[in-house]
Amino acid sequence: MSMSPSRSILMVGEGNFSFSASASQLYSETETSLTATCLQHQEEALRHEGAANNIKTVKDSGGAVLFEVDCTKLGECASLQGRVFDRVVFNFPHCGRKSGVKKNRNLLKNFFLSCVQVLSEDGEVHVGLCNGQGGTPADHPQREWHNSWQVVAMAAEAQLILSEVRPFESEKYQSYKCTGYRSQDKGFHVEKGLLHVFTRSLPYTPARVLTIEEAVEGYRVQYNIPAELSHYIFRGFLCPGSIHPVRLVQDFLLKGLAEKWPVSMMTETVPLLLTTKQLQSCCDVDSAHGYWIHLLQKDLASDTHTSTDKEKDYLDSQGHTDTQDSLSAPRVTSDKVDRVRSKGAENLRSTCSLDVNPEWGSGLYMLRPTLLPQMEELLTKKEQLINNAGSHGDNKGNNTSVEVEGHKKEGPCGGCNGVTSLLFGISGVVFKNVTVNLWALPAFHELLLRGVFPLECEPSKLLGQRLETLLAPYGVSLVAEQGGLRLMAQPMGCVGKVLTNVANDNISNVGVTVSLNLDLLAVLLFSLPDWRLLWSHDPRFLQHFALHPSPGKPFHPFSLFPEHFSFDISFWTGPTWEEMKFHALIREASHGTVEQVKLIDTFSHPDLSQTSYCYRLIYHSNTHALSHTQTLQFHKDLESFLTSRLQVTIR
Repeated sequence: MSMSPSRSILMVGEGNFSFSASASQLYSETETSLTATCLQHQEEALRHEGAANNIKTVKDSGGAVLFEVDCTKLGECASLQGRVFDRVVFNFPHCGRKSGVKKNRNLLKNFFLSCVQVLSEDGEVHVGLCNGQGGTPADHPQREWHNSWQVVAMAAEAQLILSEVRPFESEKYQSYKCTGYRSQDKGFHVEKGLLHVFTRSLPYTPARVLTIEEAVEGYRVQYNIPAELSHYIFRGFLCPGSIHPVRLVQDFLLKGLAEKWPVSMMTETVPLLLTTKQLQSCCDVDSAHGYWIHLLQKDLASDTHTSTDKEKDYLDSQGHTDTQDSLSAPRVTSDKVDRVRSKGAENLRSTCSLDVNPEWGSGLYMLRPTLLPQMEELLTKKEQLINNAGSHGDNKGNNTSVEVEGHKKEGPCGGCNGVTSLLFGISGVVFKNVTVNLWALPAFHELLLRGVFPLECEPSKLLGQRLETLLAPYGVSLVAEQGGLRLMAQPMGCVGKVLTNVANDNISNVGVTVSLNLDLLAVLLFSLPDWRLLWSHDPRFLQHFALHPSPGKPFHPFSLFPEHFSFDISFWTGPTWEEMKFHALIREASHGTVEQVKLIDTFSHPDLSQTSYCYRLIYHSNTHALSHTQTLQFHKDLESFLTSRLQVTIR
């Protein structure tokens, strides 16, 4: 229980005040202030053996002693009005006499709800429990959950998370004599007791519809980002200097690949939106798993002839070097910053001459499911710039160089027959409209690498082997498939691909594309329990990565043993049922806390054009406190959304 200077401690539920006396002596050389309280009247408290001497010790050490303080009503205590504490301590709580687990759970819940009223924003709540009472994996042996005090769930009711569990060090407090067992001077079994440390959780923030303005294919467009994706937009994980694990994994991979091939990361800005022509020209995209966007406004861009050099100079001055994080802020605006940041996107032109396939739906725009179309356009653009420079007699045409995070690498004009081992790279967030399950990511960061190599070099095999060397220690293996390789890992499945295609200009050359899911790789390399942690706003998450840990250092969660809650929902639908919209509403209503959705029953009415569906939803959060009460509210919100937006009838 080490304390920083000028900190304050509130101890509740004291019996004979022996713990407070020991603690006051322990902190006597510091500026820590201690307030010890008990529920009893002073006369009753003094009947405990040694209580009078212990109270005197506390007061002589500069502490305060208060009587008749109900730890479940701290906000109502007149002596505590206007005060906040950095630590609230409740050792071995008990309702008294022979009370069961339900009564003691209720005591814990009411205590937690009360203590947050006098707890500082960065304060801690310390609760000492006998081994087995807490109901967490830290107990040995662990009781059945229904037979425990469910301390994590009770704390979550007050928006507190369990941040640490450690042995209760009774030997540090030599004069401590535990009392109160069945309301007697008899003590609890503290020898294997555990100290549970709770801290505040960040509040849940509601999903919101973001209106984006950017330039796409020479047009300035406005559109809304779906509410369930608002949490994933403009987070800046890949910015220079970022310590986010997604960035650390990217740096690790690029460094490992650069030992074999030079890598040039493109710094141009690219829009979140793609046209169907762009998608069809470069990759086979499943339209059912894309986020189709209908524009709010579309106008010809007024500054499409802005030079790329000016745009790059501005972006470099702002420190932007990756595609996603150099985009404009998520709002409709016409200020200078947004105009300049969109200039790179305005210079991009589609290389596709195909008509839009009518099977792709009524929308002509989709949130990018991959960065491949934009990489193709940027590479075409670079090639045109090089060719133009050569046609104007540029004597340095064979020494073109590109900047790679501050390091110069030889450009694409060297090598045999115009072919080089240079890899071009681009990274940013991409989107996929997928159902809710443990390893389905609606948004993730893609690292895309492209290169053209002599066919006889077997570049796909070489790149795959290099990636396997880098990632095998973390459980990644290569699986051959037609046209390339898959990078597989358990339990999430595919984390990347290596694809090959014959170069258009020379059948002796082969193009290689590497697509890597940086989010899933970050989960693997840093042993994260959940990919949703990557998107946490809680500063405690990034604190773990402040010293740029190497891959392999396991992450220590700031929220331990969060509870799972299971709720069923059943409803009648009309003749058509769009399940993807259902999953989108689940993400929005639950604030992303649902991690599994399972269809457990269907029934079609023989006389009516209606079908009944019953789903089971598993709520679980490693980033926020999630209580039964909060989960129930999320579930009710989902029912309301389904009724108002999908016109279903809740059963």
